[in-house]
Amino acid sequence: MAQAMRPQSSISLFATDGKPHPLQDTLVAVTLVLGAVAFVTAFFHNLHLISSWTGLIGIVTGLYGQFVSVTTRERFALIIGLGASAIGFFLGMAHGGLFGGWLG
Repeated sequence: MAQAMRPQSSISLFATDGKPHPLQDTLVAVTLVLGAVAFVTAFFHNLHLISSWTGLIGIVTGLYGQFVSVTTRERFALIIGLGASAIGFFLGMAHGGLFGGWLG
């Protein structure tokens, strides 16, 4: 047999290789929270500042998380957060942008 099967002693939500990944797990959690906030606030015209800024920060943290991610589960959750952040960012930009009349 070329490969031997090993039983997994513990099933983790993020670390499928059995090692802890605190930075990646933190980036996943931050991206998901920012994505959720950006997505929900994007549907209210008067909250465009919150949706555009949280969307932009969520996109940046999600992209960095993709860069340093180790497991497929981390990448999957980061893509969900990135998508929600991008939708929130783009709708926030359409409703008034990052500065919303402060600069002009």
